[in-house]
Amino acid sequence: MLQAVIFDFDGTILDTETAEFRHWQGFYREHGLELKLSDWQRGIGTWGAFDPWASLPEEVRLRRDELYPGLRAGILAAVNELDVRPGIPQVIREAQERGLKLAIATSSGRAWVEEWLEKHDLLRLFPVLATQDDVRRVKPDPELYSLAVAQLGVRPEEALALEDSLNGATAAVAAGVPVVVITNDVTRSQPFPPDWPRLDDFAGGLGRILELAGRDVPATGE
Repeated sequence: MLQAVIFDFDGTILDTETAEFRHWQGFYREHGLELKLSDWQRGIGTWGAFDPWASLPEEVRLRRDELYPGLRAGILAAVNELDVRPGIPQVIREAQERGLKLAIATSSGRAWVEEWLEKHDLLRLFPVLATQDDVRRVKPDPELYSLAVAQLGVRPEEALALEDSLNGATAAVAAGVPVVVITNDVTRSQPFPPDWPRLDDFAGGLGRILELAGRDVPATGE
């Protein structure tokens, strides 16, 4: 029986990933280059797999300290204007109604995640946060998910992971946590294994997700 739902954060709860990619894409175009989505996707959900500065001309890289603050400010401004992904409040509410435990497992830092969860009045709903600050290796390594299930007090098979990216979903599966992939604009074309349950949005709420995953659904209030 399902006991817990573990959410990824960036791209799953709040689509910071698409906002960041669009700004980097614009930055590349300012310097006469095109940032390939396939390259960007390597770094989604993890750290160190793709350095967007490396493909820029040397004269741009040498101005990194000068240029990055403006780029970063634009990204943060865009993220600040975002709402959580449509359907997320419904999924969280339905999980609570069914008595499911909630957690977040993210390759991002704790301060980043807490800031945006607090802004959207969600921080109080997640008693367990497994972040980059808590592990030696981030996704696609399974350590974040292993930590989350341990803190939740459930077995891996009693949890369900909701992920948007290949790195994130790979981490969940490696930890023994079943996953449903719910893509966004920048992860939709990633090469997910065909046997991983997959949706493009949260329409239909938790019931649709659990039905696709083939999980036992606790009755409301149990």
